[in-house]
Amino acid sequence: MRQTVFYDAESQVAGAASALLLDDFDVRPLPWGARPPPTSPAVLFIDGGFRHPAPLEHVHVIALVDPQAPGPWPDHWYALLPYGVGRSILARAAANAFADLETTSEVRRLGRELSELNAIGTRLSAERNPDTLLELILTKAREITESDAGSLYLVEEGPDGERRLFFALAQNDSIEVPFRASTLPLTHASVAGHVALTGKALNLEDAYRRPPGSPFEINRSFDEQVGYRTQSMLVVPMRTPQGETIGVLQLINCKPGFPGPLARPAEVEQHVRPFSPRHEALAESLASQAAVALDNSRLYQSIRRLFEGFVGAAVTAIESRDPTTSGHSFRVAELTVGLAEAVDRCRRGPYAAARFTTDQMMELRYAALLHDFGKVGVREHVLLKAKKLYPVELDRIRQRIALVQRGLQLRCARHKLDYLMARGRRGYTKHAAALDAELVARLAELDDALQRIVRANEPAVLPRDVVAQIEQLAFRVFEDDQGLQRTLITPQEAAVLAISRGSLTDGEILEIRSHVVHTFEFLAQIPWTKELRRIPEIARSHHEKLDGSGYPDGITAEQIPVQSRMMTIADIYDALTASDRPYKRAVPLDEALDILEAERRAGAIDGELLDLFITAKVFERTLSREQE
Repeated sequence: MRQTVFYDAESQVAGAASALLLDDFDVRPLPWGARPPPTSPAVLFIDGGFRHPAPLEHVHVIALVDPQAPGPWPDHWYALLPYGVGRSILARAAANAFADLETTSEVRRLGRELSELNAIGTRLSAERNPDTLLELILTKAREITESDAGSLYLVEEGPDGERRLFFALAQNDSIEVPFRASTLPLTHASVAGHVALTGKALNLEDAYRRPPGSPFEINRSFDEQVGYRTQSMLVVPMRTPQGETIGVLQLINCKPGFPGPLARPAEVEQHVRPFSPRHEALAESLASQAAVALDNSRLYQSIRRLFEGFVGAAVTAIESRDPTTSGHSFRVAELTVGLAEAVDRCRRGPYAAARFTTDQMMELRYAALLHDFGKVGVREHVLLKAKKLYPVELDRIRQRIALVQRGLQLRCARHKLDYLMARGRRGYTKHAAALDAELVARLAELDDALQRIVRANEPAVLPRDVVAQIEQLAFRVFEDDQGLQRTLITPQEAAVLAISRGSLTDGEILEIRSHVVHTFEFLAQIPWTKELRRIPEIARSHHEKLDGSGYPDGITAEQIPVQSRMMTIADIYDALTASDRPYKRAVPLDEALDILEAERRAGAIDGELLDLFITAKVFERTLSREQE
């Protein structure tokens, strides 16, 4: 196709010069004010002394000027030629102008393509979702190669250890693809398999006519089934920098400049062209970037699965120290994330603008899973303490009482023996009966004391009179068989039994509470990524209260992260409703919510978050597990 030279239709000078080029170019007049069509580059001859057209990117202006004219001439003019110049110079100037336009256009095109490839590379490297990444790879590959359709295959290892092709994705602008993920053998029998095994791109002008000697066959069943015509095909391997092929891009029907669907075979014939070397280079460049992005995504997912496994194993290991709280951390994580999702959906109130990204949700979940990890630093007997006294301490009291009872029995027997030795059988029966009655009363008194001690040892709330009775036992003296004065319990034991609520002493409570600091210190040693860097802070604050009555730092509302506030509600709820605590009964749902309401009224927990917890029925996320 001949190149087009335009000339100013109102300029005799330009018209005369252009007439000399009729054998070499398609010469056309251009009315003043009109513009050459933007579809292809053009050269415009004008009379430089007459008037000056506006600059156009795809047009080079050659001005014919009077050599004596002083100028100045516009900078955007491509060339100045004197009036009356000969045909050869005019033709050479026009040819040079077209060559420069083509070079400039090529440079611009290369710049656009490079910019687009860079932009695609940036998006590919930023995308972490594997499914979204695959969609992005195939979509962008089709865009830059002007393809009507395409598919993407991944090389994966099957259960038997054999490598295979996974048909992961298909796209088509002309028809609706009845796509279903599937696998096929990694062999040379298919185009995708051949390219994956050889690691070399394949460019077919007509897919129905395979190159002679090719080991692969073109499967036409899809085309015949849906009425499509696969003509030009470009298949490129996705290879990592290490030379491993991890996937294959299959691009179909290059249709440059035609944005619409290929509805009929005639349109395929009219608009489809072979993929050019430029398309091939672009596709290979994108496939290389895609391979790196996909490999990084797989590595990221692998690391994430590894970390998930570590976190799960760590939580399981910690909870195995205390089987009574088994599953607590997993339930708290489920409830906390559920509450965060409810906050995300909230459109009114103080949290209407609050939103959590995928990374923040992951950060919150890990913080909730690991919130009790510091219990590894709490002594196991304190962690597992279900009663006020440790079993060995209660056994010691039982032995002490048994020793006193044995002493009473021995004293009674000795008194009987002394009576017989001194007085004989006369009156013995009556005296022995009196001694036995006294012994029975004393033994019953000791048994009753032991029962009171056992009841007081439970972590339930103690009435004041029971506390007073226990304290008296520390001062009640009994005489053993050796005549030594003994108390049933020591003042220290009495103080422990007199704990009004729960089973822990003040020192043990502090030790249990120290698990929060241990958690923080442990988590702070992990080199978290930027997305997860707040995990230690969030976990540290889950026992803080808005009114400053919490621990370990006693901070107040504005200092407590909203993530920690959510975890606080989840933690309290699960602690109340968990059915696996031997030292307390599971609280019914309604009662648990009432207790949380009381905490809200006391100013301890976030009321807005509690409302969302209740209205969104976040608690239902663990109800089924508790029932199981």
